[in-house]
Amino acid sequence: MDIIAKMRDVSLDELHTNERLKVESHYLYGTLEESLADRATGAVNEADTQLTKFHGFYQQDDRDVRDDRRHRKLEPLYSFMVRLRLPGGRVSPEQWLTLDDNAMRYANGTLRITTRQTFQYHGVFKENLRGHLQALDKAMMDTIAACGDVNRNVICSANPHRSPVHRQVYDLAHEISTRLLPSTRAYHEIFLGEERVAGGPQETDDEVEPLYTRHYLPRKFKVALAIPPENDVDVFAHDVGFIADVQAGELKGFNVCIGGGMGMTHGETATFPRLSDIVGYCTPDRVAAVSEAIMLVQRDNGNRHDRKQARLKYTVEALGVEGFRERVEEYLGESLAPAHELPLTHNGDRLGWYQGEDGLWHYGLFVQNGRLADVDGGAQLMTGMREIAKAHDGDIVLTTNQNLIITQVPEARREAIDTLLADYAMTFETTPLRRHAMACVAFPTCGLAMAESERYLPSLIDRLEAIMHDAGLSDDAIIVRMTGCPNGCARPYLAEIGFVGKTLGRYNLYLGGGFAGERLNKLYRENIDEATILEELTPLIQRYAAEREADEAFGDFVVRAGVIAPTLAGREFHAR
Repeated sequence: MDIIAKMRDVSLDELHTNERLKVESHYLYGTLEESLADRATGAVNEADTQLTKFHGFYQQDDRDVRDDRRHRKLEPLYSFMVRLRLPGGRVSPEQWLTLDDNAMRYANGTLRITTRQTFQYHGVFKENLRGHLQALDKAMMDTIAACGDVNRNVICSANPHRSPVHRQVYDLAHEISTRLLPSTRAYHEIFLGEERVAGGPQETDDEVEPLYTRHYLPRKFKVALAIPPENDVDVFAHDVGFIADVQAGELKGFNVCIGGGMGMTHGETATFPRLSDIVGYCTPDRVAAVSEAIMLVQRDNGNRHDRKQARLKYTVEALGVEGFRERVEEYLGESLAPAHELPLTHNGDRLGWYQGEDGLWHYGLFVQNGRLADVDGGAQLMTGMREIAKAHDGDIVLTTNQNLIITQVPEARREAIDTLLADYAMTFETTPLRRHAMACVAFPTCGLAMAESERYLPSLIDRLEAIMHDAGLSDDAIIVRMTGCPNGCARPYLAEIGFVGKTLGRYNLYLGGGFAGERLNKLYRENIDEATILEELTPLIQRYAAEREADEAFGDFVVRAGVIAPTLAGREFHAR
């Protein structure tokens, strides 16, 4: 393609330094083998820290012990966060046992369900990386492209066993993931020990990566598929979204959405979260091709000079929605059909027992902030799920709200599952407020964290629950989300109440997101501590209880009451 020749002719000195790194890595090999062999340090070299992301893991260090180790003249306690590529979030019981074993043998003894419907491991030391990845490979799992400037894990409405349509959408998530997978053999050769082709890829062999080329993408790329009326995937928050058109139980097609993304930078108004725009409609057989065409438009037009402006949402802003759509149609070789009216009403998960269309039962299990661990005197989620996997014949499915589903349970087996859930204290009373809350990992492992999130949100929810109880709202849901930095991993800018860390113990407070994930929120108070958070939210929640209209969500109320202005477009996010 002419565009590839044009990209090859651009001086790398004109672009962001990561662009040179990608090109000179010879398709993601870099010096990773040398870095892994260096036992003098727990880290890999600086350039390779960027390349590891393409293979599914990030270098981190334990920030709880960073100062102590510095005083003792030791290097930081380096380890890796390892993330699986798991489109649709489905694993077999046998795979679950491998995941559990890897957590105990190679990581910190826990599993974490991410907001992208997959698992993350924390605390994987460099010397354990190969063993960890090879064990996953033997269980037919991998971490390829779970991070990096490529298509990330493809997510979809949870549980392919719920109905034939859910299975079709799950299969499409896999088709997209396979079609947009990088082709380089670096992962297989470096980490799985597969034989290297003599000479390896050359710098200008674009056939090595027919989709990505040696440049890969300007930034990460995310795809989600939703089945109305549920928006459990927050379909408008991603680079590409597909909203299923289901008529009389039959999947007819999808609305196509482009230009979503959550990340921003504090104090830089040129960066902002953005919800995607619906640009047309396609049939199920064209979903993967449409995904590829959108990705190629971003590959060839995305900003490679400024990584803060490199996500697809900014490309859409630069080209205009219509301009971007026209380019997609050029790559696709056909026009998208007009969009359909496909309303979305809520974005939570089904918890507890519910029945699928085939008569089998499914149990939605609440996992606070996605962390599977054994808690002294509390829930034994790791041990309990291990025992369930040993006794269960059906799949286990993750949700994008950080919960999991024990699927395909015959009526005769429900009592056995209930017994295991009770024996390991895995079910406990929770309020709708807590069930709808999400947090990112933040401290101690995330190097970007400015404030606590996963470790702090449960105690803040305790205090908010008391306020809700006093206002007579214990049975009502308000969507609360928290992140330790503005990158938006827990999608806080869609929350009715969003918290984004500024520094230790202090957060920006955002209000007014839509209950179904259809509207961004807006900054209400900046850089406030817990006391101020409670001082601000208490009268608002009390006012909501007294003045709300029938079935009015909290986010809609604060907008209608004039507490906060609505954010109608991402570029208006910072307007007050």
